[in-house]
Amino acid sequence: MNKLFFLLSGEHPTLPSSELKAILEAESHEYHVLERLSQVLRVKANFESVKSIEFRSAMTRVCSLELLCCTADAEEIFKMTRSVPLEEFIRKGESFAVRVRRVRESAPHLLGVELERKLGELILNKVKGVKVDLDNPEKTFFGVLTDNKFVFGLKIAEISSKPFTQRRPRKKLFFHPSAMTPKLARCMVNLAKPRVDELVLDPFCGTASMLIEAGLIKCRVLGLDVKQRMVRGSLRNLLHYGVKPEGMIVADALKPPTIKTDCIVTDPPYGRSATTLGRETSQIVKVFLSTQQDCLEKGRRICIAAPKSVKAGLLGEEQGLNHVESHFVYIHGSLTREIAVFERN
Repeated sequence: MNKLFFLLSGEHPTLPSSELKAILEAESHEYHVLERLSQVLRVKANFESVKSIEFRSAMTRVCSLELLCCTADAEEIFKMTRSVPLEEFIRKGESFAVRVRRVRESAPHLLGVELERKLGELILNKVKGVKVDLDNPEKTFFGVLTDNKFVFGLKIAEISSKPFTQRRPRKKLFFHPSAMTPKLARCMVNLAKPRVDELVLDPFCGTASMLIEAGLIKCRVLGLDVKQRMVRGSLRNLLHYGVKPEGMIVADALKPPTIKTDCIVTDPPYGRSATTLGRETSQIVKVFLSTQQDCLEKGRRICIAAPKSVKAGLLGEEQGLNHVESHFVYIHGSLTREIAVFERN
């Protein structure tokens, strides 16, 4: 196994690292967490794990092979860099660039541009025959200043958020104001830990946000909604993004047909723009969690979003589920979502 570090999105304090670990576990990669820093997770894992993260993750920005980790002190950084066998990571004739990111206001005494320049000079002096190319380098050495530490290595992959932006709710063929953003939907799918070709069920499919993201990471998908209009709209969205569902069913998730699935990811209706058929959101979540777990084998997961006031984590425990974790996501002044993850006992 190799030492790797991942620069995580800063949009939420806990979801990015939980998503990354869930992907590693879903894809059966052995790993060991070395350290969790602000927006950085250091792990021991194999190189193949990076491909899984690059393909699936919504909240990881950069994946790198770690070469050193030290305090954010210039002398210490340069001393440790000189001890790294850099010639093993860049060959004669190759071009490179050095990039440094700062998380929040970490290590304000160090200038990022100056650090990049001096590390570049050090690499030029130590490895003969290499050259700097800031526009299109063959290798990128990447460092992060965070929590008064400096983590430095060779960039393996960078994950663009552009595809998620292109799938924003208002850009879909069928739109509803309660639709979840693609990044959060993808993250929820990953927290449920489906594998390629496994079946992901969304019993409140809405505009198919969860199912689209699950389909794009090569899962099979199945959706239910109590409103025929939503089912038809979901199907339009799915097919637009090249996802062919196993089926789309008009059905009440609280009185569901008998379905066996590998995991469940869903965002039940709540708020003025959603269809609740006159039922309280807390009652919907409670009944849903008591009935849907029968669809799952022992140890498989449900990931559900609900208003914080509903206390979904507690409701799941009351229904006999193992409450793995909860994350709280601020949406606007009157809504904070709880993203709750459960396993069937």
